[in-house]
Amino acid sequence: MTDILARRTLEEPASDQAIENLHGLLDQLWIDAAFVPELDQMAFTTAVIEAASNVVQHGVPSEGAELLLGVELTVETGRLRAVISEIGAAAHDPAPDVQGTAASAPLDEDALLEDYDESGRGLSMIRALVTTVTVERQGDTNVWVLSRDSDPAN
Repeated sequence: MTDILARRTLEEPASDQAIENLHGLLDQLWIDAAFVPELDQMAFTTAVIEAASNVVQHGVPSEGAELLLGVELTVETGRLRAVISEIGAAAHDPAPDVQGTAASAPLDEDALLEDYDESGRGLSMIRALVTTVTVERQGDTNVWVLSRDSDPAN
């Protein structure tokens, strides 16, 4: 089992203020995990903010629910991990293509422009910045898991 060297969490209404608070949380995380190479810090921070911003901008609450943004950030030996939760969210329809294999994606350009941060550019950026990204449905929550391998020796 890998030891957690630093951890931060946030859960609040999905809003622009939540993104501002997340920036502060990431700043605090890097104070505790200053040994993480700066390039890894920047790449991971950008991916986390992009994914959380997608929740705020594109998340749809389930009927009668308030959409909450939940974030758990952990630094482990050799790995940075973020669990970003769309709590009280409707299921993604269609599900985001986290593997970048959109062969069966719809060809309607207007629909694509409304999908996941301007036709998937945000998701493409996230995929480029982290080692793995997954999205799954857990109850009334869409859960994004981002991880980035990080070697402090580099």
